Amino acid sequence: MASESILVINAGSSSIKFTLFDVEAGEVSLHYDGRIQPDTISFDLFLQPSVGIDKEYGGQVEGIGTAPKFKAKDRDNELVYEETWDAGERSSGHQVALEKLMNWLDDHLGDTTLIGVGHRVVHGGTEYAAPTIVNDAVLQQLGDYTVLAPLHQPNCLAGIRAMLAMRPDLPQVACFDTAFHRNHPLVADQFALPYELYEEGVRRYGFHGLSYAYIAHTLPTIAPELADGRVVVAHLGSGASMCAIKGGQSMDSTMGFTALDGLPMGTRCGNLDPGAVLYMLQEKGMDAKQIEDVLYRRSGLLGLSGISNDMRDLEHNPDPRAAQAIDYFIYRITRELGALAAAIGGIDALVFTAGIGENSDMIRARVCRAAAWLGIELDEAANSQRAQRISTASSKVAVYVIPTDEEKMIALDTLRLLRP
Repeated sequence: MASESILVINAGSSSIKFTLFDVEAGEVSLHYDGRIQPDTISFDLFLQPSVGIDKEYGGQVEGIGTAPKFKAKDRDNELVYEETWDAGERSSGHQVALEKLMNWLDDHLGDTTLIGVGHRVVHGGTEYAAPTIVNDAVLQQLGDYTVLAPLHQPNCLAGIRAMLAMRPDLPQVACFDTAFHRNHPLVADQFALPYELYEEGVRRYGFHGLSYAYIAHTLPTIAPELADGRVVVAHLGSGASMCAIKGGQSMDSTMGFTALDGLPMGTRCGNLDPGAVLYMLQEKGMDAKQIEDVLYRRSGLLGLSGISNDMRDLEHNPDPRAAQAIDYFIYRITRELGALAAAIGGIDALVFTAGIGENSDMIRARVCRAAAWLGIELDEAANSQRAQRISTASSKVAVYVIPTDEEKMIALDTLRLLRP
């Protein structure tokens, strides 16, 4: 029997990452887990362990607008294709990049039928709490949320527009980073601002939801006793946040109205007294664009250190400001860990994920040591060996390192929508 496939696209300003997942016909089995009402958000439905969905190809187009290069790798991460072209060939960078990708896929799909494309979209606003098939009206509404995610939303939508233009008959599915958090308690969604602003959409949305949904989906298989437990997940990368999960549901997170809030990130500021923004506006005479540049591009680890936004560079740099930036990063993580544990009435497990969380032994060790008061006992050897569980057997709080897979979560969400 011929198989089907789902393409996942994650479009950035100068790059497009893609993953092709093969779905074996007849083997997909989705079931409702019974905890909350069906047909609300993507994480309500879980795949049976026997589901036939596997990564077939992956890769990216990088250097869009400057020196474009297309690379594709197979499921064993072996390079199978590489192409470069003149950036001036045509003006529409994303359009050309996706044309190159789709032409290559057409030559490699064989008897496999592409049934849809799943796109990562950072912001779904108040309207979108589930994967959604995109048409012109949806695309226009998602464009209204650009002000809430100026670094990400335009690029996400550029990829969708290009695919709609090329393949109008192929379903394009938007999967939202905000969706996993949409069942927050009201107190976790509100700011203490006039209520009419909340009704207009000024609220705490939370982000990195596709990553958290994947962890919530995967953790019960890794540690069944935690399926209904109290878990704090630390998604630590260039973009960083933390999420409190109880019974598989997001209860609170460190990010709020935009992707600026919470932890310091590579170049983003994290938690900030809004009076600091007023100071920049009123006393420094900065305009909105200048302030945006400070908050999104010149702050975080880069602003603190004056050296780099990359944790790997800072870990190996002897400059005292590099150490100070790391100290601040760890301090904010441990402070938010205590707050999120309080929000869900305690903690049964801590999960590290994303680039820094998965790869930095030092950051994990320092966070765990600082959180020993919660009952965390770090297994130093397991941590240095990057084992899945890095806490001791006697630790009151289990600690795991689980690689996230946002692309697979997008594929599952897209599959759920197209094959209910």
